[in-house]
Formats: sequence, structure tokens, C-alpha cells
Amino acid sequence: MKTTKSTAGTKTKSAATKTKSNKNTKGKSSAAEGLRELFEDSLKDIYWAEKALTKALPKMAKNATSENLISTLNDHLTVTEEQVSRLEQVFELIGKKASAKKCDAMEGLIKEGESIIEETESGPVRDAGIIAASQKIEHYEIASYGTLAAFAETLGEEDALALLQQTLEEEKEADTLLTDVAYNNINFEAAEEDDEDDEEA
Repeated sequence: MKTTKSTAGTKTKSAATKTKSNKNTKGKSSAAEGLRELFEDSLKDIYWAEKALTKALPKMAKNATSENLISTLNDHLTVTEEQVSRLEQVFELIGKKASAKKCDAMEGLIKEGESIIEETESGPVRDAGIIAASQKIEHYEIASYGTLAAFAETLGEEDALALLQQTLEEEKEADTLLTDVAYNNINFEAAEEDDEDDEEA
């Protein structure tokens, strides 16, 4: 009778352990599935953002006066168009059709840039404002691609990770170039112009 009781106890314990193990596996599986959905949703978000930026950059360049700034914006337009194509490759790699989901953050940043153009006169002050707006956009993109790269790595999407990291480095470089343009002449010219206006007043 003791042997039977001991066996029954072992079976019960084994069953409980198995049930607990299944719960843990299910939890991990659910979390991975949720992360993949978030990854795909974030890709759609940045895809919309990049496509919107291809329309916004020419407007910024058209309203800028500094040759360095105009050149930097036009160069980044070419890079952005390549980034759109790269995102389409990422969608293909994960077996999804490329689709865009409206990015409220990018829409707001682009509108802010448009407001700066409307509220300033053509010249160094507007150029400084365009740089400020552009860098806010770059910082948003750096954060977005950094997160996407982390998601891709966690999900084991190595090929997608390589493409996302390439874009991340390009965004960091664009931010650096904008800083160089600002500090090499734009911001100083804007400050001098403000000083002259104050003196005249």
C-alpha cells in the first residue's frame, strides 16, 4: 500500500511540474508573438515616416538659403529614398507585404518644420530653424531604428537586423552633418542678424 501511495504522489508531482512547464512555455511563446507584432507594427510606422519625409525634404531644401544646408538636405533625400527601399527588403525578409501605418510623431515633426518656414523670413534664421526641425526628425529616426534593430536581434531576424543597423548609422551621420552645417555658419549668421536688428531698433 505504501508503494502505491508513493507512486501516486510521484505521478501527481510529475503532472504538476509538467503543467507548470507548459504554462512557462506558453508565456514565452505569447511574449515572442507579441514582440513580433510590435516589430511589424513599428516597421509600418517608420515606413510611413520615411515616405512622408521624401516629400518634406524637398520643401525644406527649397526654402533654405545656405548652399551647405541645401546640399545636405538634397543628399539626405537620396539616402532616405534608399532607406524606403531597404525597409521594403526588411518586410520581404520577414515574409510580410510592405505597408505603411500613419506615424503621428513624424507628421507632427514635419508640421513643426513647416510652421518654422511660415513664421520666419528667408535667410539664416529660417535656415537655423530648418536645421533644428531636421535634427528633431533625425533624433526620432535614430530612436526608432535603434529600437527596431533591438527587436530584430531578439527575434533572431539577423538579415533584417543588418539592414536596420545600416540605416541607423546613416541617420546618425545625417544628424552629425546637420550639426556641422549649423555650427560652421548658420547659427552664427542668425545670431549676427538678430544683433543687427536689435541695434537698428
